[in-house]
Amino acid sequence: MNLLLDLVGSVIIGGIMLLMMLNANIYQSNTRFASDSELQLQQNASTLSDILSYDLRKIGYEYDDNPFLHADSGKVSYYADMDRDGTPDIVTYTISDPSAAKSTTNPNDRVLLRQVNDEISAGPSLGLTKLKFSYFDEFGNTTSDFDKIEYVRAEFWVESIEPVNKEYLFTYWELTISPRNL
Repeated sequence: MNLLLDLVGSVIIGGIMLLMMLNANIYQSNTRFASDSELQLQQNASTLSDILSYDLRKIGYEYDDNPFLHADSGKVSYYADMDRDGTPDIVTYTISDPSAAKSTTNPNDRVLLRQVNDEISAGPSLGLTKLKFSYFDEFGNTTSDFDKIEYVRAEFWVESIEPVNKEYLFTYWELTISPRNL
């Protein structure tokens, strides 16, 4: 009888230990997934920042007049010689509607749209959900007068492409550019 009790007790303790190890493994997997998703989110925000920073610095490059064609909170359009062929190009940045980002499960993400002249390029969905442009004069005051714009600020919100624990992680990124040619 003691042998049977010892055997049953050992099976119960072994089962509890096995469940604890499985639970720890599941927790570790979930933590790793959340950490990887957060890293991916930060990399996506950094990529978007690099893209915007590269082009916004060229506002007015090889263009002698005021380069802005359109400058509001959701869209910026300007002249710049992007391909260095001596002819100014028209560059426009805006974001798509949510239906354009079909490759992700996030219903809020959009695609950054970059148009150079008539050629529109839509990058991959990097979790971008909102993009806002602001324009400042030489004293740091907000302005809508194209002739007074000295700085352009791009603010964007990025969410994870896949949910983590039934929620989408998010981050906010901001960059202020002072194009040399203004």
